[in-house]
Amino acid sequence: MLDPATLDVTIVDGYVDEPAHFGVPPYISTYPRYTAGALIDAGVPEERITYLTIDALRDDQNHWNSVEAADLFVYIGGMTVPGSYVGGTPAEPEEVRRLAWAANGTTLVGGPVRFGVGEENAGATETERDDLDYDFVAKGDIEAAAHDLVASGLEGFGNRMRDTEEVTRWARKGAFVVEQHPNHPEYLIAELETGRGCPYRCSFCTEPLYGTPTFRPPETVISEVEALVDCGVTNVRLGRQADILAYGGDGERPNPDALETLYGGIDAAIPDDSPRTIHLDNMNPITIVEWPELAREGIRIIANHNTPGDTAAFGLESADPRVQEQNNLNVSAQECFEAVQIVNEAAGWRPEDDTHGPSRLPKLLPGINLLHGLKGERAETYDHNLDFLQRVYDAGLMVRRVNIRQVMAFDGTEMSDTGASIARDHKQQFKRYKREVRETIDNPMLQRVAPVGTVLPDLHLEYHKDGKTFGRQLGTYPLLVAVPGKRNLGKTIDVAVTDHGYRSVSGVEFPLDPNAASLDELEAVPGVGQRRAGDIIVNRPYDTLGELPHETSGDLEPFTPME
Repeated sequence: MLDPATLDVTIVDGYVDEPAHFGVPPYISTYPRYTAGALIDAGVPEERITYLTIDALRDDQNHWNSVEAADLFVYIGGMTVPGSYVGGTPAEPEEVRRLAWAANGTTLVGGPVRFGVGEENAGATETERDDLDYDFVAKGDIEAAAHDLVASGLEGFGNRMRDTEEVTRWARKGAFVVEQHPNHPEYLIAELETGRGCPYRCSFCTEPLYGTPTFRPPETVISEVEALVDCGVTNVRLGRQADILAYGGDGERPNPDALETLYGGIDAAIPDDSPRTIHLDNMNPITIVEWPELAREGIRIIANHNTPGDTAAFGLESADPRVQEQNNLNVSAQECFEAVQIVNEAAGWRPEDDTHGPSRLPKLLPGINLLHGLKGERAETYDHNLDFLQRVYDAGLMVRRVNIRQVMAFDGTEMSDTGASIARDHKQQFKRYKREVRETIDNPMLQRVAPVGTVLPDLHLEYHKDGKTFGRQLGTYPLLVAVPGKRNLGKTIDVAVTDHGYRSVSGVEFPLDPNAASLDELEAVPGVGQRRAGDIIVNRPYDTLGELPHETSGDLEPFTPME
């Protein structure tokens, strides 16, 4: 019998993006962590488990030695929703096959890739189930498959879903993989699973394939957070669930008491003196309108424990009644509008602290998901969506972002019969409509959500472009911020917003030292301009703000207090 203690195992994370699960850096999904924990539970020593990301393999060819030498090679990945990514690039299908060919040991593949792959990770595509040349394909939970495969001496396993007791053990045991991630633990945000499954059956979605909703007890999630904190990760997102408001109940009705236990425990587990993020992802608007008072209480609880800039993604998908009916969409445009109002009222406030004052992002806002290429879509569908978004804006409400994408059709969903033909037929109209949303809704809405002077703490600087440095906070759908000049990447700074694009903002370091600021930074401060910026530089240094050129008075809020 094979001794698990002698096995060398390599896990490659090709990244995941599902309706209720995200794992593209700076996120790390549950899959590699739980799989590593399952391997330890099966007897593989922690020191014999190597975790790599697909980007690490691209950047350093020496990492391929770990793939080739492993007794067991595990690939995890799969995109069931399309997206645009900054922190990492998901593995393309051809790369996944290349990994299988390179591995000399037993190979196992799993994660959402089990639902199928297309020619590329993009919208308006069909997918097919494909074994990708691996020895074993986990059609259930990849972590359960890895555990059982090792327990069988690499002979095989029965496809199954893991139970609550197993995931409780595996989540803690596997937390160590965050220490092997190319990102520093302080620049990682760990996806947390609170539950799986969905009671609704939208035509395009893979989440119902996990069955009826089940939830992890709060103490098991809190225990996982404690293990992650021990490994240096203090940023988490409760993203692995179809509807956070339904946590701890029957899958539909809100349970505020369960949310208080869960959020209070997570809040207490993360040290107050560390950079910290507590964000979420999915919230079903139908839950809010069907149980408005319970939902309000749950939303207030979340806003009391989360960190600013949080976003609750609303799956409206389409404001067209015809599309809603033909795709089993569970919320109407009117109901979604009411849900947007309630979240704004209960959680759209801006926190105040001694360092930054009240100029922070709102605590929690809705985000609107719109999906195109669904059954029944027509030219009028685009007008319905635009009218809905304009109504939200005209009502003075805030949404953090509008996510517009095209359908990916997967086996096992109703959209598999229709495929991506509708999306392809409407491609040109889709492009025009998307541009109109960016110009007429996104830009003015962003000015409302993050007005000039809004302070964004702990901005991680990620890349250079056009003489600027771009960075983001850790969190759900964080704002992309352009800062003047080329700064050292990997550094973390606080910034104040100075201008707005369609989906990104410009900013300067906050507070800004007029004795050290560059000409570009000074010019970016609203009301200063090129001439005043030049005058400030020529007359440096200053001992007090009062010594600055007189005409800059009233525009000094971003500057360092020196008096």
